[in-house]
Amino acid sequence: MHIKFVEIANFRKLLSTRVDLSDTTTLFVGANNSGKSSAMLALRRFLVPQRCPFELHDLTLCHWPSIDAIGQSWINANQTNEIISLDITPWESLLPTLDLWLDVAPGEMHRVRDMIPTLDWEGGALGVRLRYEPDDLTALYKDFLAAVAEADNLRETASAQQAAVRSEGNVDPAPPPKLTLWPSTLIDYLSRRLTRHFKLRAYTLDPSQLKSPVKSQAQLQPLTASSLPIDGDPLKGLIRVHDIPAQRGFGEETAKDDDDGASSGPAGSRLSDQLRSYYSKHLDPGKGPDAKDLGALQAIEAAQDAFDQRLTESFAEAFREVEGMGYPGVSDPRPKVSTRLKAIDGLNHPAAVTFTVDVTSVEGEVTPLLRLPENNNGLGYQNLISMIFRLMSFRDAWMRVGKASKTIQVVEIEPLHLVLIEEPEAHLHAQVQQVFVKKAYDVLRQHDELKRGQTFRTQLIVSTHSSHVAHEIPFANLRYFRRLPAGMAARIPVSMVINLQEVFGAKNETQRFVTRYLRAHHADLFFADAAILVEGPAERMLLPNLIRNNYERLNQSYVTLLEIGGSHAHRLKPLIDCLGLLTLIITDLDSVDATGSSVQPQKGADQTTNNDTLKTWVPKLPNVDALMDADEKAKISENSDDQLFAVRAAYQTPVQVQLFGALKTETAQPYTFEDALALENIEFFAKLEGGGLVRKFREAILKRGDTRTVGKDMFDALRNGKKAEFALEVIDAKDFDKIKVPSYIAEGLEWLQSRLEKKQVDILPENEGAKA
Repeated sequence: MHIKFVEIANFRKLLSTRVDLSDTTTLFVGANNSGKSSAMLALRRFLVPQRCPFELHDLTLCHWPSIDAIGQSWINANQTNEIISLDITPWESLLPTLDLWLDVAPGEMHRVRDMIPTLDWEGGALGVRLRYEPDDLTALYKDFLAAVAEADNLRETASAQQAAVRSEGNVDPAPPPKLTLWPSTLIDYLSRRLTRHFKLRAYTLDPSQLKSPVKSQAQLQPLTASSLPIDGDPLKGLIRVHDIPAQRGFGEETAKDDDDGASSGPAGSRLSDQLRSYYSKHLDPGKGPDAKDLGALQAIEAAQDAFDQRLTESFAEAFREVEGMGYPGVSDPRPKVSTRLKAIDGLNHPAAVTFTVDVTSVEGEVTPLLRLPENNNGLGYQNLISMIFRLMSFRDAWMRVGKASKTIQVVEIEPLHLVLIEEPEAHLHAQVQQVFVKKAYDVLRQHDELKRGQTFRTQLIVSTHSSHVAHEIPFANLRYFRRLPAGMAARIPVSMVINLQEVFGAKNETQRFVTRYLRAHHADLFFADAAILVEGPAERMLLPNLIRNNYERLNQSYVTLLEIGGSHAHRLKPLIDCLGLLTLIITDLDSVDATGSSVQPQKGADQTTNNDTLKTWVPKLPNVDALMDADEKAKISENSDDQLFAVRAAYQTPVQVQLFGALKTETAQPYTFEDALALENIEFFAKLEGGGLVRKFREAILKRGDTRTVGKDMFDALRNGKKAEFALEVIDAKDFDKIKVPSYIAEGLEWLQSRLEKKQVDILPENEGAKA
């Protein structure tokens, strides 16, 4: 048995979305504020509400006006003495909901007997809906109207007082001061009374009515009129949930943990606290001792007796002085000092955990072992060790290891263990992040019973902002959260979730290439607001500096820069399209003649491009003449269903060049980024000192030929030129900050900057598809 997916609706910015879960580790990725934290919080709210109670802002904001409308209808009906029917129907589309879908084997049916939808169900998909809803609509109706009536009475009293003041005639009339009383609306009322009137209930779902998402939006099945809530908690005894929140509070005091090993509040993470908690739950010989604990208990008692005897001797003189004052009398009880030692007391001090320091010994000299307190160790290692101990504690609490078997009331072990970790990368170096995410699941399965079979299943969910963490998780296990601005799917910003396992379908060469490529580079695509794909190392090194010097707004945006040749960039198309990631492709024209040989670009020479991106992705034009003549619109690929997503190609086109010492401009056609940069910065490269390509470019310019000749010399030089070396010499130039961005790149960057500005606006115009 395992969780196949959850469908979350009306919870914060998750209006209606499905999140598929891997059998082992699932990674939530996405840009900032894309909904990852909302999804993690939803799992905690619905699955462990006793530790993580709901709040008003968990209700999606776009539904607040509808809830207020319900409250206003109650007020209107009460004022006109109208009898209204109180039922859940108006609320159903507004309430926070989590549909949990399990894959249940036939032999496990006894574990889910409370959720079985029909008598002929024999295993497979099984769903349960958890909905946060009004507990008693009648009580909510009466209490809300009573609060409104009390507020109205206070307003009338205030108005009467103001009228009395004005009627005295000895004061200047003035407008009454503003008076805001609670509750002004039903939402205002619920801001203080939500937990009093709302309750989490569970309902059985029908697997035959399960629908696939449409455009990444979940299609939740409606409950029928006859649907009744399940008595009790159907997930009790079925799923054990543990979590490590993002705010781990290093250096703070640890909040009290419950018997389950989970924190009941914002937890600190001192290692001594973690070890003490682990010891108390699983190792303390004072809790349900067995034969292995007898030696420790005997040693503690012997130490206690010896200490008691010493205390009696130490306090004897003091007690004799007290007796001199007349106490105790003949029949009075006599004072005695004694100790009460517990094993856990040995860890209840700040120095319970220290770190030993390696010391180089001096010949003939005995060097004492040096120790440092735990807060002298780096935050990264504190975080790492703390998380590992928590995972061990979660596992052992679930499997009833050690003393937990006697202290945890539920005897039967739950078949499912769901562990949530938020942002494990905090304070960790890149390599440690990668090691942790690879080993975390193994720690959770490090138990003999868990190694033997699939009776007990562990599913780990990790949310992250780190490309290093994403780097280590299989591509199919990533879930990409994308933020949609207000007006695109709802009146407020919401999120959609994309299962990256479905990007390429069945395994093929493209999937293999993309997976290996992203593992060879940082997986920044999953956290960026936009991407720039460049041709080679020169663009990769120079472009960030050109952006920094010329495009302030773009420089402040979260844009990832990936180096991928024109012959391979198109392989990222399925991924870019799926992510809906705004993308600029800076690539080369790559002109070839009829024989397929690379040639200097020339219009009217029946040349074609050898660049697969230009031929198959955008602008889908194989002919060089057509590429040179293409307008702005032809270079952009847009999706009519997604107003924020677009891909633009930028490649070399004819430019007007004034050669060194010439009196007029001429038309030139660059072939690559390097000669385009040189042709549009003639004076810069005519004076630039250096070897390799720089020297050959300088010599070509100083020959004072026409653009065709200069271009031919540069084209020949590029055949065997070292482009990375060229970029380094350009960067090192004294006047680099004054260099001009090649025209084709400038046009692309200006386009990207303008589209990012539009993307960063939270509200789209109403005529662009705003929905209720």
